[in-house]
Amino acid sequence: MQTLKGTIIYGDEFEPIDGYITIDDGIIKKIEESTVATDVIIAPCFVNAHTHIGDSVIKDPPFLPLPELVQPPDGLKHRILRETSYSDLVSSMKASIEDMIQTGTCAFCDFREGGYAGVQALHDAIGNDPRIKTLIFGRPDDEGMNYLDSCDGTGLSSTNDLEPGYIQDILKQTREKKKKFALHAGERDQTDILSALELGPDFLIHLTTAGEKNIKDIADANIPVVVCPRSNYITRSGIPPIAKMLDAGILVAVGTDNVMLNSVNMFSEMEFLVKTNLYDDRQVFKLCTLNGAKILGMDKESGSIKIGKKARLMILTKKSYNMQGIQNPLSGLVRRARPDDIIRII
Repeated sequence: MQTLKGTIIYGDEFEPIDGYITIDDGIIKKIEESTVATDVIIAPCFVNAHTHIGDSVIKDPPFLPLPELVQPPDGLKHRILRETSYSDLVSSMKASIEDMIQTGTCAFCDFREGGYAGVQALHDAIGNDPRIKTLIFGRPDDEGMNYLDSCDGTGLSSTNDLEPGYIQDILKQTREKKKKFALHAGERDQTDILSALELGPDFLIHLTTAGEKNIKDIADANIPVVVCPRSNYITRSGIPPIAKMLDAGILVAVGTDNVMLNSVNMFSEMEFLVKTNLYDDRQVFKLCTLNGAKILGMDKESGSIKIGKKARLMILTKKSYNMQGIQNPLSGLVRRARPDDIIRII
């Protein structure tokens, strides 16, 4: 049993309170308020709701249009993945996983290319590490759908990249295995949004170009969305209309997307989002923690600090050169905190 003292970013509304957290066998057993001032912030760890960490084999690509970078089968990343040895792929993904852990992420969802071998490579990279939880969404290759038995579902690129009949077959086999189905939509333009919605996915990625009618349709269908603001900005896809999505009642979470474009550092994602798009500290932090946990089905155990949840916590100092002088712990955390402000991860 251990007790932590600090300013706790507490509950599903992330209210800063000074107090104590008691942890027993990895579970939060007690939370008590106190008037004792402290020099630390205790916050829930991040949930990175969309990654492609196979891209870890290339972290400095040229500035190219989005299709030339990532469109299957011959975008830059796909060519490089085909040329990369299995051991190098696993090693590079291990580095990104460790980077996530060290920068405060306790769970992530990865879209893995390469069929069964690609899924297995990520399993080998993760091993049995208890510090981070992973959902793996595979996709077919020349060997078909044999990846499904070893992962959590299917994660496709745009419906524009595959024949409709083939997508329906992939969806059918995924559902027969009782696995999740998700895909990218509205990243380059709106032409694949309706066809993606008609598939009834568990969630959609990007929706950068979504218009008001698209947003209404997504809300009416009760389909969550994962946005990747830094990635969309660097590929010149634009900034997703997150505020409009939230106003429509859509459950929205955040991911860092391709490692070749951006680090897996969720602090950078938060700062970019709160200063360019969604000027609401609490909402931004929720998108990067609890909402991701909800979309991935992990919110019973992570995403916020509550009694009964797992202690997936990051402890940050208020006294670093960067954080000294903050008045609001949540605002300081969202707008300016960095990984080097972390003094402990539980």
